[in-house]
Amino acid sequence: MRELLAGVNSIMEALKGRRRVEKIYLQQGREGKRVEELLRLAQKRGVYVQYVEKSKLDQMYSLSNHQGVVARVESYEYAEIGEVLEIAALKGQSPFLLILDGIEDPQNMGAIIRTAECAGVHGIVIPRHQSVEITAAVAKASAGAVEHMPIIQETNLVNVIKELKEKGFWVIGADMDGSQDYFSVTIPSPTVLVIGGEGQGMRRLVKNNCDILVNIPMQGKINSLNAAVASALLIYEVIRQRNGGAKAKK
Repeated sequence: MRELLAGVNSIMEALKGRRRVEKIYLQQGREGKRVEELLRLAQKRGVYVQYVEKSKLDQMYSLSNHQGVVARVESYEYAEIGEVLEIAALKGQSPFLLILDGIEDPQNMGAIIRTAECAGVHGIVIPRHQSVEITAAVAKASAGAVEHMPIIQETNLVNVIKELKEKGFWVIGADMDGSQDYFSVTIPSPTVLVIGGEGQGMRRLVKNNCDILVNIPMQGKINSLNAAVASALLIYEVIRQRNGGAKAKK
């Protein structure tokens, strides 16, 4: 299957990533340093660039601002957990996985993927149902990070958690009713961090299978954070501890 990507960053990263870019449509008169970089990379990869009127791009891509460039690419190819664990092993790193239990907003999903990729998370697991898939909107919101982040789509997250526990993983769930603040808990490795969906949070069976439940302290009148913001805080706490940050209390 094929899909359309839009935006300079998304298409640049697709050209650097795993999936094949078939053709790029560039708005006539579109210039700039990033566009020049895009054209050089497209030439290096042997991707044909067609110059078109803005109206043509508006017709092709109406989801959001296409920034004067649209590409036809292969659909995103989901990864397997075994593949992700092998990547971590080859790097000599203790695996760090993220499970997203029901993120339905493409902007949130894209932002989480971008943070995870920047922080060095090895892979992300999402459910096959009740979750946004990896679409063009998610790719654009991730600023192209989705092209470098292995994402696994699974039918049953509880089974995934149990299988990972058998492999020695510790499962840390983020929940407003968690008994400990996230920055006061020693987070063991290898690590699975579970983030619930917007509004309802983690589903009951997913929550019940976590080893540790942590909360993000709230002092204001609003009692929860955006899922992408919460993910960023927790991801970087794991990284801080792994990098020998100030010792957390048990």
